[in-house]
Parts: sequence; C-alpha cells; structure tokens
Amino acid sequence: MKQTVDSSSSCYPHPPSNPYITPPKQETNRRDALASVAAAGAALVPAVANAASGDSPKFSVFGVVGDGTSLSEGAAYGSDQSTKVYSPYSVYGEVGPDSLYKKANADEFTSRKKAVLAESRTRLQKLPGYAQKKEWFNVRDELTRYMYETRGAVRGLAKTTTQKEKADAFFKAMEETYLQAGFKSQDKTLAASELSIATLDDFVASL
Repeated sequence: MKQTVDSSSSCYPHPPSNPYITPPKQETNRRDALASVAAAGAALVPAVANAASGDSPKFSVFGVVGDGTSLSEGAAYGSDQSTKVYSPYSVYGEVGPDSLYKKANADEFTSRKKAVLAESRTRLQKLPGYAQKKEWFNVRDELTRYMYETRGAVRGLAKTTTQKEKADAFFKAMEETYLQAGFKSQDKTLAASELSIATLDDFVASL
C-alpha cells in the first residue's frame, strides 16, 4: 500500500518560531507609550511659544469664529488683525511710520555713512600705537573688525570721479597697512597707517 507524502511539508519545512522577531508585548506597549508622550509634547510646543501668563487658549477661524485678536496665518484675509495688513494674504502690517524698516532719504543716508567714516577714523588712529608696541594682530584685527562698514560707506558716498580716485587711494593705504603688519615691518606699518588716516581725511574733505 502506497503512502502519500505531503510534498509541501517535506520539501519546504516550516521554520521554527523565533521569539526575537516579534518584540514582547510589554516592550511594544512601552514603545507606544513613549511615542504618545513625544507626540503630545511636540504638539504643545507651538502653543507654549505663543502662550501668555493667565491667558486661556485662543483660536481664530477666518476672523469670524473664535478670538478675533489672534493670528490665523493669513487665512482671515486681514479681518482678524488690529491694523491694516501688507496684503490680504499676509499677517504683517502695512508699511508705514511705525514699521521696523524705513527707507532712508538722501540726507539720512549721507549722515549715517559719514558717522561710519568718523568711527573709522577713530579706529585708524589706534594703528600707530599698536605698531609701536609691535602688536601686529591688533593692527590687522582693527582693519578687519569694522572696515567692512567703512568700505561700504566710502563706496556709497563716492559719486564723482575725483571722489572715487580718493577712495581708491584710501583703500590702497589700508591694504598696505594690513600687508606690512603681516610682514611685521614696523616702519612701513607706521607709514602706511599714517597714510590711511591722511587719505581718509582727504576723501571726507571732498564730500
């Protein structure tokens, strides 16, 4: 009598169960709990950032439902803002006298740039003293700490060809000072620093 053999079970035996494939139920529950706590904390971050002491939660739906003083991220088309907004899709106020950024007129621009040059001259006057003490790092630091503003002010104020030529002479004197300080050449650093002050005065006088 022939016996039937289950080919599926003989050729492809089922692997034994591995307890490490599926984490224990206790571990799964602990992971789920931690994930829930983390998600709840992340959801509360925006609320905490906008919270005020003693205030109840606020919300606004198109400025109609809820608290009309709270932001609705532009969805209210400006209807929930206390002042006129920049555009119907913005939560920022319209440009006006109370704006943080104000476009300066020509007189204000010139006055601000001249103040930068005055401060630059004060800093340049420190260079001979640094060179006398052979503090080469101070010479070079002084020329890089504030002189970026100086270059912008000089370029902004130089309008005529003569002024631009005087500006170039000042820049070359500054660069020579920086170079000679790197070489630790005292005499040349002193001469270049004095020249940078003189050329700056010459440029300012031409304005």
